[in-house]
Amino acid sequence: MLGRDYLNVLYIDLEKEEFKYEKRQDLLKYIGGTGVAAKLLDENLKAELDVFDSSQPIVFAIGPLSFVMPVCTKAVAAFYSPHTKEYGESHAGGRLAMAMRFSNIDAMVITGRAKHPIYLVIDDKVTFKDARAMWGLSVEDTGKILRQHTSGSGVRSSMRIGRAGENLVSYANVNVDTYRHFGRLGLGAVFGSKFLKGIVIIGDSSIPIPSENRKKYRQVYDRIYDTVIKTDAMEKYHELGTSINVVPLSEMNALPSLNLSTTKYDYAEDISGESFAKKSLVRKVACAGCPIGCIHIGQFRRQFDEGYEYESVNVSYDHELVFSLGSFIGLKSPDEILQLIDVVEREGLDAISTGVVLGWATECYKRGIITLDDTLMPFEFGVLANYMAAVHYIATGKNEFYKNLGKGVYNASKIYGGEDIACHLGGNEMPGYHTGYGSVVGFSVGSRHSHLDNAGYSIDQAGVKEEEIVQKIFEEEIERNILTSLVVCLFARKVYKREVILEALDSIGIKITNEELTKAGREILKLKYDIKRKLGYSLDSIKIPERFFKTRSFNGKLDSTKAHEMVKKYKEMVDAL
Repeated sequence: MLGRDYLNVLYIDLEKEEFKYEKRQDLLKYIGGTGVAAKLLDENLKAELDVFDSSQPIVFAIGPLSFVMPVCTKAVAAFYSPHTKEYGESHAGGRLAMAMRFSNIDAMVITGRAKHPIYLVIDDKVTFKDARAMWGLSVEDTGKILRQHTSGSGVRSSMRIGRAGENLVSYANVNVDTYRHFGRLGLGAVFGSKFLKGIVIIGDSSIPIPSENRKKYRQVYDRIYDTVIKTDAMEKYHELGTSINVVPLSEMNALPSLNLSTTKYDYAEDISGESFAKKSLVRKVACAGCPIGCIHIGQFRRQFDEGYEYESVNVSYDHELVFSLGSFIGLKSPDEILQLIDVVEREGLDAISTGVVLGWATECYKRGIITLDDTLMPFEFGVLANYMAAVHYIATGKNEFYKNLGKGVYNASKIYGGEDIACHLGGNEMPGYHTGYGSVVGFSVGSRHSHLDNAGYSIDQAGVKEEEIVQKIFEEEIERNILTSLVVCLFARKVYKREVILEALDSIGIKITNEELTKAGREILKLKYDIKRKLGYSLDSIKIPERFFKTRSFNGKLDSTKAHEMVKKYKEMVDAL
């Protein structure tokens, strides 16, 4: 990819314990990242087989700008989602993209199921290591063992799962380098189904910039760096981080709270980014290759034994966690939220889905839809201890109810009832915004049902006319497919405008036109929906739960008919690709 006319793809077979590299010139037109990951998933997917069949692939990919330009820090994973039973895509930062770059790996395809729990060490080869002693351990303890038992020079990145992934919880995540994750849609469960406890990548190769490009590369790099550091383009991400949104969203009736029964939270100021900064913030961390430092680390004290025996625990937080494990379930302080985040982290669960599932279960308990026989303890908004226990029960499948809860709110509501108050869109639990048609429709139709697909919440806040919302969502999804194929962190989306992207690519010897970028973005979006159709998905099946129309949004109460008409209009645009 960089300084060569092909992509280097590593194929790993867990069952046979074999690996090989292939040079793929044909993948260059998919740019990298999202595009390449989707293409490799499409090639290796077995749509007719179960989501956990051993032959189903896990794909990782980086892009041409990964670790080469500032804030190009993400790696992309593509997989058959056990959560929505369709296309799954997740992104993670940390050191993973850098480690892959220094290992000369543009993409990886992992298939097969190991005979017993294993972990992989990837350097100039792939070593299959016995992980039976780690099976059943938390994410934290697994990470310690991986660090202690892997050696070698170079840049190192570590991925691992917790008990939730081992027990096939459909929204289990994969932890990356402690503070980053492949969250959403259940990649951790796919790891668990393959007996894959973790992966360590160690790279020590150099990155050659063609000599004829070095002067221009330095100029372009410095210009982008100065924009990132010396302007306000990304300032908020370093200062308070995304949790700066908590109070403004509450004040504008857009912060989902108490299972979306309200969008104005009485304790918003108590759990705001400002409150976290004053009471809990101890440091800020950056992904490799990023000068911003948007990862905010909070600290709480935990008693681990009698006799005033305490330890300080560091946990990362952001808006989505403060919403899902805070306002959505009625917690009222940074300390409480950090404690719950810590349990979610150790078990290896997606925080958004976990919080939304708990919010639904709490309201269902209050209504008598589920009982103490199901929950094993009372569910009440704001009661931390019971939520902490529930997280462990979900991760370990304590009883039939918690096993069903471990398959998501859509699945659980189908079994127990309460479908009208189940806050999912497209089968994936909602994010921390209820701003209007842009957020509800955008999240429903997005190719991975993520608020990062098309930022419908931002479209709502920009005051876009209702008749223009669907077109804006569609255009933004194409644009973001380009960014995530490069792979640019979406926090830097306003920095990497088209002219900057073209200059950056040109400075490393990649010639592409603006029109070709647009064409690639459209083709990648079409490819994603082709995969979704192969797996039996159709936008015609979208049914938005009633709760989204009963609770006021930033743009007032929404109309169900109008929202579903927008979904239909979006489908027409996708069909015309």
